[in-house]
Amino acid sequence: MSKDQRTTVRLKRELGLLGVFSIAAGAMISSGLFVLPGLAYRIAGPAVIFSYALASIMMIPVMLSQAELSTAMPKSGGSYFYVERSLGPLMGSIAGFANWMSIALKATFALVGIGTLGALILPGIDPWAIKAVALAGLVLFVGLNFFSTRESGRVQIYLVLGLLAILVLYLVRGIPQVSEARYSPFLDRGWKAVFSVSGMVFVSYGGLTKVVSMSEEVRNPTKNLPLGMILASVIVNALYILVIFATVGLVDGDSLAESLRPIALGAGSILGPAGMVLINVAAFLAFATTANSGIMSASRAPMAMSRDGLLPRLFSRVSKRSGTPQTAIIWTGIIIAVVIVFLDLETLIKTASTMMLLMFVLVNIAVVVMRGSGVQNYRPTFRAPLCPWLQIAAVVVYFFLILEMGTLPLLLTGSFVLLSLIWYLAYVHVRIDRQSALVYMVKRILSRHIGQSRLDEELISIVLERDQVTFDRFDHLIKDCLVLDHDRSMSARELFRLVAKSLSTRLDMNQEELYRLFLDRERESSTVIQPGLAIPHIVLPGKNIFEIVLVRCREGIVFGELNEPVRTAFVLVGSIDERNYHLKALMNIAHVVHEPGFDRRWLDARSEQQLKDIVLLSGRERQRGADRL
Repeated sequence: MSKDQRTTVRLKRELGLLGVFSIAAGAMISSGLFVLPGLAYRIAGPAVIFSYALASIMMIPVMLSQAELSTAMPKSGGSYFYVERSLGPLMGSIAGFANWMSIALKATFALVGIGTLGALILPGIDPWAIKAVALAGLVLFVGLNFFSTRESGRVQIYLVLGLLAILVLYLVRGIPQVSEARYSPFLDRGWKAVFSVSGMVFVSYGGLTKVVSMSEEVRNPTKNLPLGMILASVIVNALYILVIFATVGLVDGDSLAESLRPIALGAGSILGPAGMVLINVAAFLAFATTANSGIMSASRAPMAMSRDGLLPRLFSRVSKRSGTPQTAIIWTGIIIAVVIVFLDLETLIKTASTMMLLMFVLVNIAVVVMRGSGVQNYRPTFRAPLCPWLQIAAVVVYFFLILEMGTLPLLLTGSFVLLSLIWYLAYVHVRIDRQSALVYMVKRILSRHIGQSRLDEELISIVLERDQVTFDRFDHLIKDCLVLDHDRSMSARELFRLVAKSLSTRLDMNQEELYRLFLDRERESSTVIQPGLAIPHIVLPGKNIFEIVLVRCREGIVFGELNEPVRTAFVLVGSIDERNYHLKALMNIAHVVHEPGFDRRWLDARSEQQLKDIVLLSGRERQRGADRL
């Protein structure tokens, strides 16, 4: 297989709703639940419960924004792809590297967590032995991802279900035994401590959005992506808060504040040594799910960047046999291995969290830009509510959390952004000339007539692939049809003159004869079928003739003083042998014009191609068999 062939192999759509849920849920449950609660309790006391609840609320805006963008553009790379298409290659370069590194480093932390669990089994093992266990886990999960997304996703499902089952058992046995006295005094450290801790634990929830990096591998992404993320958010957030509530009520405050294994202490108090073993198993499952989902998600960022020319082409190679981006997976594994062996994880995890928050800022801005750009073919099936106000509020909060991360993580993140800028200037800038939604929005403000953007052209391909649309005869007629687009008001006679003139060459017929046929048909009965819409149609001599002309007139076409001015017209011209298809075309037109928002999109379209795209992207049922070209 040649290099070019390998880069064009598509990823396989092998992830269903349960797979999406498992990747999102597994990426959320990690050190934030099994390590951080003790440290958080030391700062906020029993009110740490509020801190976790507040952190879960702060994830809502970015989750909703990701859900909207992923249903509009279900492409590998997730956050990178959305930022690049909305804000341009420069911000895309920063977002791509930040997304890749932040997810990979989170996976690294999870693998080291697996190594530290080995110290519980073999007390006294040295740090290099812990790193060896982490590297062994890395090899295992890279291997799973290397050979099959399906198998890796299946393992993820089993791991997550096992983890959730243990946590539910912990709650069922633990909540009835909590001591009310351990919750008092509840807010003695004050609200400042609550907010401070919420920022610290917030990064634990960041894994929720990792799954969008694998959007291209999800079956029915318009349904499974938003639903999977929302289910993971609701279920895991509830588990987080309930587990913290139970642990605070089961463990003495002094012991809890000093523990790096707080949930294990809670389990030990109700189930004895067996409970601690069970929670350690749960911790292993949590670290394993985070590591596995992290490698899956992180590898899709360089692959997407390579497809767009922001990285060398070798990163976009997809194995024809396994359907996985093997080169990107290998390089992700190499980065994680280097971090495990050489670098200070605590500082890097804080840096990764800072980059993750930076990504959240960019994603929320991306939604606002895509909504305001006027790009015609941006068609999410899920729309984030309260846009743009929710996104603006989230950006302010996320910037505040970034500033709270500390000086060293900010300096490292700043250095990373600078290196990304240098890479853009040295490699990307000379190779990429792609118009973003932001540029399109600025041009639209400056000029009403800006034509079709390349982003519009790309989005129509994405939507057609997303909805698994196979063009039928009607679609092909629309792709090749004539379009008449006028601003000024005109009479029906003027319209027929224009249509006859446009069709005469294509049909090799006399212009006056065509004009007379349109007039005669209109005299028989009006072709205005509803206010603002007309479907003029005539029958021609000959065989195998069928043409469509799309007409838009913003000021309206006057068909008679009793009719409202017509702004939309579908002109049908066919021979007598096409009478059956004429009825099918009318049915297709009815589906198109009755879709919600059709009138607004039709009048807002800024080019002839955009008018065609409105019809081509309609959700009508495509006809099969003889009607397809």
